[in-house]
Amino acid sequence: MARVTVEDCIDKVDNRFELVLLASHRARQISQGSPITIDRDNDKNPVVALREIADETLSPDDLKEDLIHSLQKHVEVDEPEPDPSSLIAAASAVAEGAEDDDQPEAMTFDRMSEEELLAGIEGLVPPEKSDDY
Repeated sequence: MARVTVEDCIDKVDNRFELVLLASHRARQISQGSPITIDRDNDKNPVVALREIADETLSPDDLKEDLIHSLQKHVEVDEPEPDPSSLIAAASAVAEGAEDDDQPEAMTFDRMSEEELLAGIEGLVPPEKSDDY
């Protein structure tokens, strides 16, 4: 790697390992067709990336955010949590509603005994057989 360019970048990015990550990410962007911000001067992509960082034509913080974003596979979306006071109010309204006659009654489902079910099944007529199937 271009030693002079690395030494020029150290005052922009303190950690050499982070500098390598950022420069390699930028070099990949350049190879994928991203426009360069300096003259190429017959340099390869990693050297161009280092020179861009050294000349401060790109912000290291922006490169870091872009690198992090490119490595994320699943982005979590924070959904707002329900307000605890509204949950308490809703629970107390339900408790008060049980005593009032204004609230609709709970739904009831018809129950069927096993004998009634068997009698209903025996009353069904089987479908006629056809030649289509």
